[in-house]
Amino acid sequence: MTDPSFAHLVRLSDDTGLYEHADGPLPRREHGYCLDDVARGLVVLCREPELPADLVVLVERYLAFTAHAQTADGRFHNRLGPDRGWRDEPGLGDWWGRALWGLGTAAARCPVPWIRTAALTRFEASAHHRPPSVRSTAFAALGAAEVLGAHPDHPLAAKLLGDIASYVGEPGDAPDWPWPEHRLFYANAVLPEALIAAGHLLGDGTVRDHGLRLLDWLLTVESRDGRISPTPTGGWRTGEPRPAFDQQPIEVAALADACARAHRVTGDRAWLTGVRRAVAWFDGDNDVHVPLHDPETGGGHDALVPGGRNRNQGAESTLALISTVQHGRTLLGSAA
Repeated sequence: MTDPSFAHLVRLSDDTGLYEHADGPLPRREHGYCLDDVARGLVVLCREPELPADLVVLVERYLAFTAHAQTADGRFHNRLGPDRGWRDEPGLGDWWGRALWGLGTAAARCPVPWIRTAALTRFEASAHHRPPSVRSTAFAALGAAEVLGAHPDHPLAAKLLGDIASYVGEPGDAPDWPWPEHRLFYANAVLPEALIAAGHLLGDGTVRDHGLRLLDWLLTVESRDGRISPTPTGGWRTGEPRPAFDQQPIEVAALADACARAHRVTGDRAWLTGVRRAVAWFDGDNDVHVPLHDPETGGGHDALVPGGRNRNQGAESTLALISTVQHGRTLLGSAA
């Protein structure tokens, strides 16, 4: 894979948003939509250096969905049913953090000026919250990093990004387990990536170095025999069996994101190893030796399982595939 395909993302989208689930490559409309995926869609689309008109339309729809999910006090709904009615109460879960990540990326990178302005306004309406979840806050911090990169004096973004270090905590003293949690859970690399971003943009070398140390350790423990063997859905801790399943594409994409940022911040080409392994994982260099992408549909398979792969190609896995291929195209192509 050298360039991301957006064909399946278009297939999963309609004039409301992005369908969450699929039966094989076919959207499962009966399950509706979720903000988590729509916000991820904003991130990957706005990362594209040149957006064709059909993808700009998707950005507009995803932004409208995100705005519709936002409440007056800055919280967000997550799940919208096929009848276009909300299935949950607004809150500050992971979807809140991902919404700010998506809005921040759109505000900083979208080539359409009115979208940048509207996204920044929506970001500012929610960036004052501080949820209890470290991952939700870390996702939001990545959005704040995008805003701060484009608007260096933005006070809300600087405050949100500056608070992430206290959420994550410092690395532990034990060399075999410096991770600030007792167990690896999901999207683990977002924690060191947020620290790296905060340290870099706010000029705090200690915070940046803590993030780099945690990421180096995470890449080591989530690799086996030179390939990525990510934390399974049930989590993992030293001493538990490896490889373990089911393995989720989101974990691999988070590693690629973090290693790409570490490379940009430090200039150290060693971080390209993580990006290269992440791309290779989707290509079949994984614990089951099967590819997780469908070259015919452009979709990403939902999980790596002991017997192969989940046949379904939902939004989360497809976006994880696109995100990882974007990094591979930008970083590995330029390195070559």
